Amino acid sequence: MTNPETIPTWAPRVTQVEIRRLYETDAQGIHDDDLINEVGYGLLARCQSFIDANEARAGKARCPRCFAVVAHACRKEEILRCECGWELAWGEYFKTIQHVQLSGAEPVLEQFRAFVRAFPTARTPREKLLAIDRLIHGFHWYYKTNGPTRAVAVNLIEGRLNEVVTFLDRLTYSDRSTPCTRENYAQWDRNIEVNRDWYHSRRKEEAQPGNSPDRR
Repeated sequence: MTNPETIPTWAPRVTQVEIRRLYETDAQGIHDDDLINEVGYGLLARCQSFIDANEARAGKARCPRCFAVVAHACRKEEILRCECGWELAWGEYFKTIQHVQLSGAEPVLEQFRAFVRAFPTARTPREKLLAIDRLIHGFHWYYKTNGPTRAVAVNLIEGRLNEVVTFLDRLTYSDRSTPCTRENYAQWDRNIEVNRDWYHSRRKEEAQPGNSPDRR
């Protein structure tokens, strides 16, 4: 039986409750430093896990004990061995990455790396909140058309894709919200519309055009 201490663990997705509180507070014109940092560093940890998981899939697994990189050939029965004494079969390591929204192509990784660099160096609450806002309104991109596909928020916020899209549609904004957040939402909304058939809430809206909600 595998020792649980040898299994890599990944930062969880941030809860919808935390994100909702952040936007409700911001809409009141309040910059809650503790809440911004709670959400921001939760997202940063998730981004870093996403980056590490994708590097592991590419042959550079990180040791869960000392965090050193262990090169491997992605063979299921291959034993990953670190100089610190840790070891685990790649197949067992890979199981921890599957089905937990930790997979994405380079355009997504670029967005997450940018956030990991930017958030800790942001000087003001406004800069931190805008970094969060840009991140959660990002997209996976289809390489053939350079068009948006899935919202990256599903990799960052708890819930299924349709649930997360509906959740972001319902975030609170006001005239007192941090400048540019409503503009970021508008761009996100346009990108969602490109693939509206993927989302139950948008299909329902299309079926009932007279009852279309005023999202902003």
